[in-house]
Amino acid sequence: MVTYGLVVKLVAKAGKEAELGDFLAGALPLAVSEAGTPIWLALRTDAKTHWIVDAFPSEIDRQAHLNGPIAAALMANAATLLDGPPEILPADVLGAKP
Repeated sequence: MVTYGLVVKLVAKAGKEAELGDFLAGALPLAVSEAGTPIWLALRTDAKTHWIVDAFPSEIDRQAHLNGPIAAALMANAATLLDGPPEILPADVLGAKP
């Protein structure tokens, strides 16, 4: 059961909207390889605004994800892709469909 989550808001720099979307889509294999990350979504709500929503069974798994390759790649590319730092919000999962 997942009880810990993250909601991450990413706003693309002008002209980098498609590149950010491609970057997030390309991160899927990394998310799949994380045993402690059973739920991982990359979303777009408008041309500039992207989101990562993920959930974890424990705080240890959430911290492992935050210290893992997706977060590292995101931070390494943030200055190029993002119009400001990512907004990373820890969340409690109140309900999830298995």
